[in-house]
Amino acid sequence: MLLTLFVLSCGVRNSSGNTAGYRSTTVSYYANKFEGKKTASGEVYRHHKMTGASKSLPFGTKVELVNVENDRSVVITVNDRGPLKPTREFDISQGAFRKIANLNDGIVKVKYRILN
Repeated sequence: MLLTLFVLSCGVRNSSGNTAGYRSTTVSYYANKFEGKKTASGEVYRHHKMTGASKSLPFGTKVELVNVENDRSVVITVNDRGPLKPTREFDISQGAFRKIANLNDGIVKVKYRILN
């Protein structure tokens, strides 16, 4: 009986639509001018890689981002510092953004969780 309750509770969402362990923020993507430039970690930024910037997470941290409007998700690796906007936790590569939204959207609401 306890096992059944545990399994059922793992899939329950709270009233905001987030599952346990997720936080909310907005994300945007890197402008074209950053293609080929070095990131704060020393890696070269490439639009097609699944990477992003965080103000405080260590380089190499993997983060799952889920678009709250369409439930599409992507896992990024933090390799840069930013974003400059105080309301955002991450700026992500164009390739990562395309996995969860259309570039024309510009900024999207996401829920996120740190994987490592």
